[in-house]
Amino acid sequence: MTLLECKNLSKQYGRYPALSNINLQIDGGHIIGLLGPNGSGKTTFIKLIAGLLTPSSGEIYLKEEPIGIESKKMISYLPDHTYLNDWMKVKEIIGFFADFYEDFETERAYDMLAKLNIDPNSKLKTLSKGTKEKVQLILVMSRKADLYLLDEPIAGVDPAARDYILNTIISNYDENASILISTHLISDIENILDEVIFIQNGQIHMQTSVDDIRENENKSIDTLFREVFKC
Repeated sequence: MTLLECKNLSKQYGRYPALSNINLQIDGGHIIGLLGPNGSGKTTFIKLIAGLLTPSSGEIYLKEEPIGIESKKMISYLPDHTYLNDWMKVKEIIGFFADFYEDFETERAYDMLAKLNIDPNSKLKTLSKGTKEKVQLILVMSRKADLYLLDEPIAGVDPAARDYILNTIISNYDENASILISTHLISDIENILDEVIFIQNGQIHMQTSVDDIRENENKSIDTLFREVFKC
């Protein structure tokens, strides 16, 4: 089942083309890595899907509906920066999300907080950067969405917690939903990916399954990425 479809999608900032003529489909039930060098257009692409930016041209459809008010109910988005109010307690933020999103599961959020030893009575401003990012990820993964957009979900998380974070990601989404993950830490996430999208200079360089890469290239995703982008 096609979950997301982009047709001739482009985005320009002034004269600078951030994305150029993107055509792709994403099916339900997959974890997809959106991979590319800095400035390749990953965050712009994710923001367009989330409805935070408007395309310069082209179209995006989620479950055959154009991106808009209705699609935001089906998308759970984790940005690449902290956006929560520092003065709020973690439990207050959970209450806010529960009131705002009909698909938010409070019990799941508290369960993840407990497993990461995060006190729900703590004010956000007292937490480390990495712990704040864990709280944000918990909020995003506590929704029963159709598409999860995760922009650098483990960038600020200590290595000891990454395995749990990744397990949290793969254990907390419906089998018909999909997760699109943008990250630089390819070796840390490649074992959970079903598919990869390589993006460079605002254009899709490759979209393929992880199994095809391993069978046809006989390489890890990280190795192929380094070869393609000369890292």
